[in-house]
Amino acid sequence: MEIVSLRPGDALWEAVAACAEDCSWRAGKGLAQQMREGRFQDWERVFALAEGTAIAGYCALVEVDCLDVPYRPFIGYVFVGEPYRGQRWSEKLIRAAMAYAGELGWPRVYICTDHVGLYEKYGFRKIDEAPAPWDPAKTETIFVQETGAGN
Repeated sequence: MEIVSLRPGDALWEAVAACAEDCSWRAGKGLAQQMREGRFQDWERVFALAEGTAIAGYCALVEVDCLDVPYRPFIGYVFVGEPYRGQRWSEKLIRAAMAYAGELGWPRVYICTDHVGLYEKYGFRKIDEAPAPWDPAKTETIFVQETGAGN
């Protein structure tokens, strides 16, 4: 199993889009749509957990996530398939995205989520919250972590 950094046109790009489209998490369909419509800037990436051409999980490093907030960039769409959970693959995907963000000079990365208690164990800290765009009765929490760039 390895983590690979992908951009549009890379060999595993469509395999990740198909995995996201078919995964058990409804937000995956949003990532698949963004990938297929080419809505990625040159520097943005999808990180895939792959074994050959089989995709076990993914995340993305993008400038803007689902909320209209002044923070940038975001690690989003963190997903690991059920058979691969419990092996810290989510953390490894996040660390790969963070390392890349640091290489680009971003001093910090953000995660927007409704999962409280998940990202804190990876060193993220809560800095803000906002109503979820798809349901204003729900709250999305924004977490941050330093990348080490510029230190």
